Amino acid sequence: MVRYSEELIEDIRANNDIVDVISQYVTLKRSGRSYFGLCPFHKEKTPSFSVSVDKQIFHCFGCGAGGNVIHFIQKIENIDFKESIELLAERAGIVLPTETGSSDDKKQRLKEKIYDINQQVAMFYHENLYKPTAKLGQEYVKKRKLDNKALKNFLIGYADSNNSVYKFLKEKGFTEEEILESRLVNKTEKGVFIDRYRNRLIFPIQDVRGRVVAFGGRVLDNSLPKYINSPENLVYNKSRTLYGLNVAKNSKKREMIMVEGYMDTVSLHQRGIDNVVASCGTALTEAQGRMLKKYCDKVIISYDSDTAGQNATLRGLEILKNLGCDVRILQMEGAKDPDEFVIKYGTGKFNLLIEKAISLIEFRVKVLKNNVNLDNANDKIKFLKEIAKILSTVDNKIEQEIYLVQIAETYNISKEAIYAEINKLNYNKNVGQKVLERPKVVKKVEKKIEPSNKREELIILLLLNGQMEIFNQIKQKISPQEFKVEVNKRIVETLYKKYEEEKQDITNVLDLFSEDEEAISMLTKIMSSNDEIKNDKKAVDDVINSYIKEKLTNRKNEIIYDLNNSNVSNFDSKELENELHDIIIKLAQIK
Repeated sequence: MVRYSEELIEDIRANNDIVDVISQYVTLKRSGRSYFGLCPFHKEKTPSFSVSVDKQIFHCFGCGAGGNVIHFIQKIENIDFKESIELLAERAGIVLPTETGSSDDKKQRLKEKIYDINQQVAMFYHENLYKPTAKLGQEYVKKRKLDNKALKNFLIGYADSNNSVYKFLKEKGFTEEEILESRLVNKTEKGVFIDRYRNRLIFPIQDVRGRVVAFGGRVLDNSLPKYINSPENLVYNKSRTLYGLNVAKNSKKREMIMVEGYMDTVSLHQRGIDNVVASCGTALTEAQGRMLKKYCDKVIISYDSDTAGQNATLRGLEILKNLGCDVRILQMEGAKDPDEFVIKYGTGKFNLLIEKAISLIEFRVKVLKNNVNLDNANDKIKFLKEIAKILSTVDNKIEQEIYLVQIAETYNISKEAIYAEINKLNYNKNVGQKVLERPKVVKKVEKKIEPSNKREELIILLLLNGQMEIFNQIKQKISPQEFKVEVNKRIVETLYKKYEEEKQDITNVLDLFSEDEEAISMLTKIMSSNDEIKNDKKAVDDVINSYIKEKLTNRKNEIIYDLNNSNVSNFDSKELENELHDIIIKLAQIK
């Protein structure tokens, strides 16, 4: 039987957005950052079935069903794990490996070879940069003020003019077919092998898991084309790749800065702004937007001034907004791009620009204004109507009112006129349709949870943050054996083991409990809850201390009860008094 690799399963999961998949079976309504609907796994009248875009999980607060997109398909189609993988792979157009020797299996093996080739060539180019023959590359790097740490973090390298990649890869044992499939080398009609990249600074492009999937090569003089990028192949799909996301995903901020170029990304990271990514030469796609949404709630766009107002860019911003991101646009003057700005004015001023970034609505109005002459009556009417269209998309009435007042004052336009146009648009949109009142999302009333159980869940929520320092704080004070709820104990034991193996990436934590439905249900419940805990040491300590305090208090009450029991022997009484004394001291020490 064919076994699917973790990487392949993750690819399948990443290419099947949980909201899209579940929407084929359940009518979902958005509520905040989640979607709700009637649970397909039990009868109910009010929606208690929750789907999280951010976490790519579902959980029913009524029956407890939960999991990721693979679990959902298993449950809804009543099929096993392998069949669920196959169904979702087919949906995403992903070819699965079959029995050894088949064409599909050969294709999978070829993909793995290309990953290997890319990694080896990335290191080859990177090491080239430090050789005496790379003087041009070294001078360019110095001119662009890139330090050694940035070069190593992003594996930046140098391709000389020697056409040496083919020879290098042949010596490593790769076949001609594998080398040509990597698209790093071209073969002429005369059978001559020529490197794709020559006399260029090389930027390896890595996927979210850090695998090198492609390359960008920048010319070192004023010749054209300025950049040469890898064509798409078995491992590279540019519409599903974001440069720098493998590094930026580790940022503690829940926001991302989106720039246009490799150099902008590296330059900002070098200067301590670690939440920066770039699209790979395309306008933002929905697939890229979904990737971003997994790691942030806010996206700040910092594009070059000549592309910021283009229609393709605006469509990309709308994609992010529709995915539930808070979209902001950074306005930059005095420099053509973020790299030039931070070099000229410093990180502090760039951070100020981030703070002052305008909303998508404000940006669209600004772009609209640049394309009309408000001194012309026809243009002003057109401007007013377009503004009304923009504002009619704002669901929040308070937010809409604020924009209305702001725009009316800025452009000397009647607020009432804009409002009347918005009402007309809304009326026309609803003519002939039954206007449905948005259903209230009501979670099924659950039995009251014991405080200790709730605190156990908060401890698990902290562990799910994936930070080693938080784990160490918890481990010092709490043993898995202390958990009263059996399923919580199993979860914590597994998480402790994973941390101790120094595998901090718990993005796919549900995979650790593939055979434990109770654990999956508990985890999705915890992850779907609205509890938010800050990651700073004091907040974490407060949760831990609250847990310990309750545990000690419960034990203290048990001892007092036992001491009041006349059947306790003198020896046991003394032991209990000593334990009580220790507990009182410990309680006094907890702040």
